[in-house]
Amino acid sequence: MESARLQQLFSFLENSPKDSFITFAIAKEYESLELHQKALEYYNLLVQNDPSYIGTYYHLGKLLELLGEPEKAFATYKEGMNVAKAAGDQHALSELAGAKLNLGDDEDFE
Repeated sequence: MESARLQQLFSFLENSPKDSFITFAIAKEYESLELHQKALEYYNLLVQNDPSYIGTYYHLGKLLELLGEPEKAFATYKEGMNVAKAAGDQHALSELAGAKLNLGDDEDFE
């Protein structure tokens, strides 16, 4: 089941296949349609193709939590924190650190 919005996003992606924002928007649209595996596929594609796209990490982590994969979510938040630090993005760093802290600390996931 594809929404009209999703069809439009795929049309945009066809015209700009390397546009990270469009890929992110597709993942979010799949998530809103509760097609979690498809959302996961596009978040993972985004991390693979544009690891510096900081917004991905928080949303991917939250999806992994929803899917019952806290270890992967924790690792995703940590990875995102490293990307945010490298970019000097304190806001993203703070959000990712808060999400990570809500799951536990490093000792909980060793």
